[in-house]
Amino acid sequence: MLELNGISQSFGGLKALSDVTLSVPEQRIVGLIGPNGAGKTTLINIISGLSHPTSGSITFAGEHLHRTAPHHITRLGIARTYQNIRLFGDMTALQNLIIAQHARGHASLLDAVVFAPRYRREERDLYQHAEMLLERFGLSGVAQIAAGNLPYGDQRRLEIARALATRPKLLLLDEPTAGMNPAETRALGEQILRLREDGIAILVIEHDMSLIHQVCDEVYVLNFGQIISHGTPNEIKADPAVIEAYLGSDDDASA
Repeated sequence: MLELNGISQSFGGLKALSDVTLSVPEQRIVGLIGPNGAGKTTLINIISGLSHPTSGSITFAGEHLHRTAPHHITRLGIARTYQNIRLFGDMTALQNLIIAQHARGHASLLDAVVFAPRYRREERDLYQHAEMLLERFGLSGVAQIAAGNLPYGDQRRLEIARALATRPKLLLLDEPTAGMNPAETRALGEQILRLREDGIAILVIEHDMSLIHQVCDEVYVLNFGQIISHGTPNEIKADPAVIEAYLGSDDDASA
């Protein structure tokens, strides 16, 4: 579904990514891990159109994404969350989910002004879909509360629900369990697995290895902007290159 080939990204003299190649097949959960500063968020920003690679190519569902605008990427079926939560804090949880769906709406401004039947049908569908997502993530009870006033864990879940409101084929999760306790992390992992059952492919960036082992079919490891390992979670866990990237070599420890 998603294919990255030879992706490189430079900022001035700094090379953030170097010849990164990875794929996310349909109905698979792929993990992307690596130490801080490895280039993980830079890569997800490129996939979602927030920045563009210096070289390399990206293909999604057979379509080449070359300097494609973020809103068009959303329409194609890619949605994402952010490491730092970016909800509309003054809007209610329900309103956050409704506004996210307008990227896929078809009713015109004139339809809205005259309250045309097509507009009314579309708004009804948006509300129903939003309410379904709130229920799915255990947020029905906070539907009318401003997102900025929700507990941190609820905000994390709401951001994932908002990404799903766009009805994506591919979901990009940037550290979705940051700040969550182990019980919340396990519960969210179960939600992520259900998304795969629904036919959604997922690329997840995460530091919590318990989540990676719980949900991922395969894992890529990024270090200093390069893929240094790829395999199942158990294979990655035993890879000496991965162990060194996270823990350092003996020479590093004695330096």
